[in-house]
Amino acid sequence: MRVLAAMSGGVDSAVAAARAVDAGHEVVGVHLALSATPGTLRTGSRGCCSKEDAGDARRAADVLGIPFYVWDFADRFKEDVIDDFVAAYAAGETPNPCLRCNEKIKFSALADRAAALGFDAVVTGHYAQLSDGVLRRAVDADKDQSYVLAVLTADQLSRAMFPVGDTPKPRIREEAAERGLAVANKPDSHDICFIPSGDTRAFLGASIGVRPGAIVDSDGRKLADHEGVHGFTIGQRKGLGLPGPAADGRPRYVTEIDPDSGTVHVGPAEDLNVWTVQADRAVWTSGEEPSGPFECVVQVRAHGGIASAVVEAVDGGLVARLREPLTGVARGQAVVAYLPDPQGDRVIGSGTISGTGRERTSDAGELVADSAR
Repeated sequence: MRVLAAMSGGVDSAVAAARAVDAGHEVVGVHLALSATPGTLRTGSRGCCSKEDAGDARRAADVLGIPFYVWDFADRFKEDVIDDFVAAYAAGETPNPCLRCNEKIKFSALADRAAALGFDAVVTGHYAQLSDGVLRRAVDADKDQSYVLAVLTADQLSRAMFPVGDTPKPRIREEAAERGLAVANKPDSHDICFIPSGDTRAFLGASIGVRPGAIVDSDGRKLADHEGVHGFTIGQRKGLGLPGPAADGRPRYVTEIDPDSGTVHVGPAEDLNVWTVQADRAVWTSGEEPSGPFECVVQVRAHGGIASAVVEAVDGGLVARLREPLTGVARGQAVVAYLPDPQGDRVIGSGTISGTGRERTSDAGELVADSAR
């Protein structure tokens, strides 16, 4: 096939491109310039899309002997990822920008341009497995990125390739060194790529400004003032600006955020337990909505937050009724449904979390039994 390899300048995308070449595909490398003001150098493992990253990607392409280009997607990235991120926090949500970048940039804007230019697929260095349109977890559980790819539609998956998902990360680095790729030992990027300082609260404060509100306890008593709900997320314990723990000595956590009134609710750890997760904007990787409730495993954030559940498609979204409670479930994150599979848990679908329920309203098993009758 004729494939476009998205090369970030890191080791994973470089090896992914190399494997596509080995497979006999006609490969062209492209680096996405996502920042309007890219830094000359990254700071260790923080940040990406710097001039250094573009240079690393170009050198990797030279080693592989493939054509290489830099495409400017900065305006689209700002609109679809950065602005969305800021707006979500202003609304009291906790978004995952990697989800939006995959959905809107790499497998929408980039894939559409690739198709228009006659490419059959886009190759990336994501850690996930994909075969016959089925998306599965990567072999390396610590690096698995199937969660942030679960927003892709069946059509988008049909035009994607993830060559490194069947290999543990240490072996990918070894392979890069064997191939003479200078990025073999380059640090992985962490945190949010467009906030290289790592200070999300400062970034949001500069973007949103001061929006005063109150922090209240579970009885509605005001404990302190704050400068904006964007500085908080569900499950947060540190940096609340409170003088100390509750009267009973137990720590407080953010349990609810009301963006309309600017109120941040805090309470004990048990107040974080949720039994039901509602989501909108459901995406089913098969392209077809499930006909009834089904048993599965759900994941509610990129790292952790996994529980057995019964999931049902409802009004263009989905509802997940958990068999055991989860904590720290925040609006704006994704809930992803997986089915156990010997080759790696299979992604069934996802939705953007819009609400949660703390009461166990019904037995999850009864839903599946009723559906089967």
